[in-house]
Amino acid sequence: MTRKMRGATAVALGATVALLATACAGQGTADQDTDTDETTTSEGGDVTLQWWHNSNTGEGKEYYDQVAADFEAANPGVTIEVSAQQHEDMTTRLQAAFQSGSGIPDVYMSRGGGELLVEVEGGLVRDLTEDAAETIDTISAFAGQYSVEDRVYALPFSMGLVGFWYNTDLFAEAGITDVSPNPTIDEFNGYVDQLKDAGIDPISVGAGDGWPAAHYWYYNVVRECTFDTVEAAIDSGDYSDDCFIAAGEQLEDLIETEPFNPGFLGTVAQSGPTSASGLLATERVAMELAGHWEPGVVGGLREDGEVPDFLGWFAYPTFDGQAGDPNDQMGGGDAWSVSAQAPDVAVDFAEYLLSDEVQIGFAELDMGLPTNPAATDSLTNETLAQLIPVRDSGGNTQLYLDTRLGQSVGGAMNDAIALMFAEQAGPQDVVDAIEDAAAQ
Repeated sequence: MTRKMRGATAVALGATVALLATACAGQGTADQDTDTDETTTSEGGDVTLQWWHNSNTGEGKEYYDQVAADFEAANPGVTIEVSAQQHEDMTTRLQAAFQSGSGIPDVYMSRGGGELLVEVEGGLVRDLTEDAAETIDTISAFAGQYSVEDRVYALPFSMGLVGFWYNTDLFAEAGITDVSPNPTIDEFNGYVDQLKDAGIDPISVGAGDGWPAAHYWYYNVVRECTFDTVEAAIDSGDYSDDCFIAAGEQLEDLIETEPFNPGFLGTVAQSGPTSASGLLATERVAMELAGHWEPGVVGGLREDGEVPDFLGWFAYPTFDGQAGDPNDQMGGGDAWSVSAQAPDVAVDFAEYLLSDEVQIGFAELDMGLPTNPAATDSLTNETLAQLIPVRDSGGNTQLYLDTRLGQSVGGAMNDAIALMFAEQAGPQDVVDAIEDAAAQ
């Protein structure tokens, strides 16, 4: 059974769409002549492309700089201006650019779902269905999350799962030598208890950035709800099924065990040694719930810049009596979008980023899980490589719910989940926040 990747569907994003459509209407076209040195043209002459990505540390940043340089060398007259940014900063800047209608990069990272739908409805992103047909055919198994009404608007270059990345040495120090790849919640709570008894902080979480904490509720939804129940709720805006309350109750139970690093409510996700990923990188916590990007992020936050040998991985725990298929997972990926006003060479560059050559290099540095089949055997980290068969066979993958729902609804949901982590809200508050935002 192949893993199913659902495309974006219409959600309650009308106000945002209207705002972005207004911004787009005020934009000039990329191939118009202007008086600036940054003019891009599809009709000859020098071309400057703006490329935004979030590989802003270590070998990943160096690799993408080299990729840009290689493309420039093969395409005289083309200059790639690379902007490597911390993920949250990049997301904020992208939203600001879309809303103002200025400073939109030519090629940028997309997460699909409701966020992509806003860009499509606003006329901000290029339809790549025909322009990049050959590349889309190569990665067709993953194109669904980046499609709207069967049109493809982004090229997924990494698609993976969220799970627990853990320090095998610290687990062994705590006497945990038999780690299940698919633990039950009782087994997982046992890991937490043993780590605490050994004086080791069990889990880091970047609750200060919101989304890392929200991932816990998302995954509880995957466990407690069937995939079709979640899809029906997203389509209707009705989250009255008891499984959504059960997801919140499971989160309350976890929070009560006090498994997280000191100061977790203010901890950021990935920036610096005191971030959630930084604490795992510097061996000050035993594990972190994170996506397929974690080995590269952890390596970039270590003094030697190398992915450590101690990283292990296991799936999010299952619950007794859960309605969700235990083979279902939560995850998603990253894709390259091309802005609607970008010159044609931007499409060439986006396709180059999905080429065998670039994807193999991406895999060799363990920067994520490549979508190009030519590169899937090139991962050097054995733990990361074990996610490939989990990704490519089994149940459904539920896209990160904030991405799936879009910024307005997803943001309200994440804020309510953050209040749960602060013990200032309960399971019903999360459901209410989603329904209220969707109704608007």
